[in-house]
Amino acid sequence: MNDPRMSGQWTMPTAPSDSVERVAGFLRAVYGWMCIGLGLTALVAFQVSNTPAIVSRLMSNQLLYVGLILAELGLVFYLSARVTRLAAETAAVLFVLYAALNGVTLSLVVLAYTGQSVADTFAVTAGMFGAMALFGSATKRSLAGVGQFMYMGLVGLVLASLVGLFWHSDALQFLVSGVGVLVFTGLAAWDAQRLKQMAVAAPEGQTRSLAIVGALSLYLDFINLFLSLLRFVGNRRD
Repeated sequence: MNDPRMSGQWTMPTAPSDSVERVAGFLRAVYGWMCIGLGLTALVAFQVSNTPAIVSRLMSNQLLYVGLILAELGLVFYLSARVTRLAAETAAVLFVLYAALNGVTLSLVVLAYTGQSVADTFAVTAGMFGAMALFGSATKRSLAGVGQFMYMGLVGLVLASLVGLFWHSDALQFLVSGVGVLVFTGLAAWDAQRLKQMAVAAPEGQTRSLAIVGALSLYLDFINLFLSLLRFVGNRRD
């Protein structure tokens, strides 16, 4: 449940308003990078899940798996903390690396569920995410209040997930998954609106790196919504 908003380092730079074309170009870059990240994650997860030697290594070496997750966390915090100082090329490399590592760790999660269940959940996630992102971009009403409420829910989810590491309870996992669906659905709308506003405010020299980190926020919303839905309604393998 990695998220740059959790770092406390996310800031929105201010600048004079720019043209509609500039906003459209920024958002195209954001959603383009998001799709690249999702595609790479899916490809890596598929390849790893179909390579028994790698799956066996990941399942038998818990330290390795935890190390990969910590590496992912480090990349997210580094990207979000240094967004205004990173070159676009560096941000792109780190984003691609994160998406690939996430594909490795997600491969074990995907293997726990039937292929049909994973495909159906992905389709539902895409529909829900697309609808909320469209709503967030189109609505004239400020979603700042919704975003703050969802942020508090995100903090609660992280704490509950940490408790779940030590206290294995089906009821707790069911609750976390259900709340996760609500939280990441709301965050998708809020982030879409926030990124549209960022497109107007972003300094000219930072738009490319900001677009990549913005894509990371949407990517995380999508992935976490997918995982929450999968745990909530997915069919596990026998």
